[in-house]
Amino acid sequence: VLKAQCTGTINGEEVTTDGADYISQLTTHAIEYYAAVEKEFDELGGVLDDAATAEAANSADSLWNSNGDLYTANGISKSTVETYLLNAQKAKAILNLTYGAGGTNVGKNLEVLDKIQKDGKCTPVTHFTCIGNTKEDIKEKLQTYLDHGIDHMLALRGDLPFGWTGTNGDLHYATELVKFVRKEFGDKFTIAVAGSPEGHIQCRSLEADIAFLKQKQDNGADFIISQLCWDMDAFRYWLEAIRNAGIWLPVDVGIMPILDQAATINMALSRNGCVMDRKLCEIISKNWIFPNPFDKEPFDADVAGKKESFKKAGIEYTINQIDEYRACGVDGIHLYALNKYDDVAYIAKEAGLIDLV
Repeated sequence: VLKAQCTGTINGEEVTTDGADYISQLTTHAIEYYAAVEKEFDELGGVLDDAATAEAANSADSLWNSNGDLYTANGISKSTVETYLLNAQKAKAILNLTYGAGGTNVGKNLEVLDKIQKDGKCTPVTHFTCIGNTKEDIKEKLQTYLDHGIDHMLALRGDLPFGWTGTNGDLHYATELVKFVRKEFGDKFTIAVAGSPEGHIQCRSLEADIAFLKQKQDNGADFIISQLCWDMDAFRYWLEAIRNAGIWLPVDVGIMPILDQAATINMALSRNGCVMDRKLCEIISKNWIFPNPFDKEPFDADVAGKKESFKKAGIEYTINQIDEYRACGVDGIHLYALNKYDDVAYIAKEAGLIDLV
């Protein structure tokens, strides 16, 4: 019998609703999580090893022996139980595919950093997160980077995978990661940390976010890379506020080149909650692809023309934004390449950044 009212946590949020709606929300979340894991696992080219498959099968046997009658009464087969448990193994494996396992293979990240290191034209910086990492994992992986001559890192908590409510690791915040790295490795790493000019989307206030940034500095950070921010007034306010709070670290500003309409909107709203200024909104509006830029089969008659027009206006917007940031006296520019090397290189050249290197 369902309760008249249920309270519980769904996707990290406390929910209080009637019993039927609670079960409906819980089921929907479980299905979405299952689908997200399957999709990401396939995109990463994942293959479960024999041990993971055996563990899922053994767990299915155990559950079926204990609850088989209940499952059958509700139309759930043993193969469905095993498929669900295999999905859980895939969720665990995604971390290894992304970050590498056991400190001996940190994935494509290390391969790319090695190439940058050997090229000798710039300094490779690994983006390192707390997600799924034990303290021993962190020590092993960072030692691997040092063994390859890579001694710069960006210390992050990391974006939580869909359905997660915590890091599933020993450390939970970037402040802890910075402190741990300094304790274990001393000054062997130059450590960058993230700063959010509009406040981190999960932080209760901008003031609290600045206090956490000060803690990162106190724990041993060397410089700041700012998160995405198109609102120049908000950035100027933040820059003054962190200086008034006693944060003296150099600031490299993070800039996402405006090249694709859907990617711009997605980055602003799905991850950062960023304000889009009037000029950027005008560029999006004037080049809007109908019915919307996320539709895979738009009925707009001029899709190609609008994409090209948007990109041209977006590049000009990005170059102007770089000029504004440099006028603020920032210490460096961090362009989000996002696999758009040619466009980003053009922007860097036209903005005069390459001449400064």
